[in-house]
Amino acid sequence: MEGQAEAVGADGLFCLQQVTITEDSEDDYQYEEVPADDDFSLLEGDEDLVKALQTIQEQAEDAQIIAQRSVLTSKHSVAEIPEVVDDFVCNFLVRMGMTRTLDCFQTEWYELVQKGTIERKNIGFVPDMYTYNQHLEMENRRLEKELENYKLAACKAKEALQKIQKERDFHRMHHKRVVQEKNRLIGDIKRLKAHYASYEPLLKQVTEKYQTVLRQKMLTSLERDRAVSQVTGLQATLQNLESGRAIDIPVTRGHRCEREDGRQGPTQKAVQETREQKYLCDGVAPANEPTKQKGKRYSKDSEFPVDTQVNPYLARAKECTRPLKSGVYKLSSTLKVHDLAVSCLALHPRKDIVVTASDDHLWKMWAIPNGNIIMTGEGHTDWLSGCCFHPSGTTLVTSSGDTTVRIWDFAKGECILTLEGHSHAVWGCSWHSCGDFVASASMDNTSKIWDINSERCRYTMRGHKDSVNSIEFLPFSNTILTSSADKTLSLWDARTGLCAQTFYGHQHSCNYATFNMKGDTIVSCDSYGVMKFWDVRRITPMVSIDAGPHSGNQVVFDPSGHLVALASDDGTVKTLELSSGQLSSLAGHEDEVQSVAFDPKAEHLLSGGADGTLRLWS
Repeated sequence: MEGQAEAVGADGLFCLQQVTITEDSEDDYQYEEVPADDDFSLLEGDEDLVKALQTIQEQAEDAQIIAQRSVLTSKHSVAEIPEVVDDFVCNFLVRMGMTRTLDCFQTEWYELVQKGTIERKNIGFVPDMYTYNQHLEMENRRLEKELENYKLAACKAKEALQKIQKERDFHRMHHKRVVQEKNRLIGDIKRLKAHYASYEPLLKQVTEKYQTVLRQKMLTSLERDRAVSQVTGLQATLQNLESGRAIDIPVTRGHRCEREDGRQGPTQKAVQETREQKYLCDGVAPANEPTKQKGKRYSKDSEFPVDTQVNPYLARAKECTRPLKSGVYKLSSTLKVHDLAVSCLALHPRKDIVVTASDDHLWKMWAIPNGNIIMTGEGHTDWLSGCCFHPSGTTLVTSSGDTTVRIWDFAKGECILTLEGHSHAVWGCSWHSCGDFVASASMDNTSKIWDINSERCRYTMRGHKDSVNSIEFLPFSNTILTSSADKTLSLWDARTGLCAQTFYGHQHSCNYATFNMKGDTIVSCDSYGVMKFWDVRRITPMVSIDAGPHSGNQVVFDPSGHLVALASDDGTVKTLELSSGQLSSLAGHEDEVQSVAFDPKAEHLLSGGADGTLRLWS
């Protein structure tokens, strides 16, 4: 009997094995007798040996086919199975998007397959090379897309690199320019140091000469006092000898304030100043002094007005001025008025005119707001520090670092009077409301009251221990307010030249102080930007506002007394609304602000700065 199919192994492999069945002798086999059954019948067709052999052969062929398929499956992976032709064509048409061609192909293909015209086994498989080429083509397309993306990224990186290179070149050039400027500045500083060193011997000589002159002045003063005492003694002796007949020995005395065409020498001026101060301190004229009318020391001396006048501007301020909120001012115009810093400014009492004074030794008169120049004043030999209009608006007083105070007549367009007496720079000046007196404050720690009619100093007010930085008359009164670098404010009686009250409270040098329109409140500012408000009646500080840390150069009230403006070293004008305490800053100047002023209606705020400009805030 031929072989039988069986399964071998656990990995799913199948094979055919041929088995030979030997025929043994029948003697060794014991047959068992089968009992006859009436119901059992043997069919001849079913016992046909030929049919049985065919059945076994067919089973063997099926097993062989199954074994071959399993062997092919085990030898090739799923990805390596060759693709059938019709599947390859269908996949190609689908990938190319040829749907109508695909429909026609499938219709014709399956029709031929059904008819038997095409046999799949005769067609075979698509060669692996085509499939490989197809994969390579897809890979090439993917790589081309990646290449395009890389090209775009490379272009962007190139542009960024070029931009960075340009910025690098720009910063390199800027660095070279800064280095060149630095080297140039270093050279200039070295030259300035050398230039300054060359002046040091001359400064020492000037200092020695100054000390010598002071010693000579003291000696001259002592000799003069000795001579006066001798003359007085001789006069008394003569009077006793001549039984009541007085012999007057005239002593010539000159004015300490001279016109432009008659100035005194320094020695004569020093002797005269010492003599006059002695007379003023003693309160009694010497025996040889000519008799004056009605107690006046000079016939041309002016009388101080009564101290009970009412300020007429107070009612006008209440009528035409409304309380303004802090910060409502906006920069309306900028005027370039000087080449150097604007140190002070003053508004005309009745017209839209402002005077500016500068470090360039000049004062200029301007029409506002158009900015037309009206007049220029030349005469001071050093920087100007203060200016103030006469109450009538026809004359102007200016103070300067050349130690003089000058009176200017607008009709004549020139200086008509020079007041000399301070030994150091004069920081400020102010007119009395009557127009007959001018007050000045100086770095020599003193203030002076000048009589314009008699052209002399009526009183020298001593009491501050450091430079007097500002001075101001209370309108329509004989009260003077001064502020000093000794951190105090003082009130003075102009009729006697005596200090009435001193205010203490600032921790730093006081740069400026002023009254409000009512005259019951004082505001002051110091070198650290601190503003203090003082009650004049109680002589106490009411409130302190820190607007620092930069120095405050000038502070003013608006006509209504509800707003305060401060000129600050940080280049801004600071405004303070008193009702709410709101502090605001007006920025516009390119350098520190030196002075501020309100117009009579508070419609404009004017500020002058170290940048040489006058700015109008509306």
